[in-house]
Amino acid sequence: MDRRRFLALASGFAAFAPLAARAQGQPVAARVGYIPVVGTAPFFVAQGEGWLKQAGVEPAVTVFESGPNMIQALASGTLDVYVAGVAPLAVARSRGIDVRVVASTAIGENVVVAAPSLSKFFTAGVAPAAAFKAFRTANGKAARLATQPAGSVPNTTLQYWLWEVAKIDKADVEIVPMGIDATQQAILAGAVDGGSVREPALTILQSRNSAIKLVAAGEEVFPGQPGTVVAVSGAFATKNPQAVQAIVDGLVKAAALIKANPDKAAPHIGAALGKGIVDPDLIRKALVSPASVFEIDPRKIIEPARAMQAYQVKLGSLDKELPFDGLFETQYYERAAKAGG
Repeated sequence: MDRRRFLALASGFAAFAPLAARAQGQPVAARVGYIPVVGTAPFFVAQGEGWLKQAGVEPAVTVFESGPNMIQALASGTLDVYVAGVAPLAVARSRGIDVRVVASTAIGENVVVAAPSLSKFFTAGVAPAAAFKAFRTANGKAARLATQPAGSVPNTTLQYWLWEVAKIDKADVEIVPMGIDATQQAILAGAVDGGSVREPALTILQSRNSAIKLVAAGEEVFPGQPGTVVAVSGAFATKNPQAVQAIVDGLVKAAALIKANPDKAAPHIGAALGKGIVDPDLIRKALVSPASVFEIDPRKIIEPARAMQAYQVKLGSLDKELPFDGLFETQYYERAAKAGG
């Protein structure tokens, strides 16, 4: 065999070797970024039940405070899988980051709560706009509401509810951006007067202080509110399509398990979100909360996501509406649903 032919064969073998290794059971490593909310529950149930490992996927997870904070990691190539809000992803694609939504995990997650300083003005028959105005009249200052950074789903949906649904006077509210954990602590400490939260924060807050009121549920905050999704980098999807399919298959099974047996699902979520310090019963309650609606079908959130993006343009957090071409890849869910059906 001459040298040229030998090198050609060697090159071909090298290209084939990774596929052969995976076929022989070598696991695919997946670097996963997530935000610590119950909307991510289907992913952690799929991991906890061992379905991902059985399918040859080994996730290594890293927690982030918000979706926008995760975009930099996607851009740098240090993340393969994104489990967070949908809103930042079209922006990421517009900046040349090849990221693709392959599944939803939850909808209607973001709700608005009032801390005791504000909740006392939310009495029967009083409209939210009147409650905020009464707060400012009584305190001589605007109510401070905590939420995640501009461009995130919580920030966008909170502003939609304030200005478009409840028609709050902008002089009556100050929006304070902060991380998820900081929002929860600020509401409990009375450092803010309310905010936009997701589970398990809603259940934790109300369990620790019954005077904290839910003043707007997810569907009221933003109709059809899209929330947490699973997205993958283009490079990961191209190299590991079977791993992407395995993740989506696991999500479908996990959503069914959460609905049928939340007691079995709760420990997996508690291990990921509570780190052993959140009462397991609180996690179980959060799973059946009105703010926990698990939906894996990404097709159901495409139009609400467009509407959310249009509102981001109105807010000024986006310069213009961005094309969704290539952002949603629904074939993985369609295959999973067909196999499960």
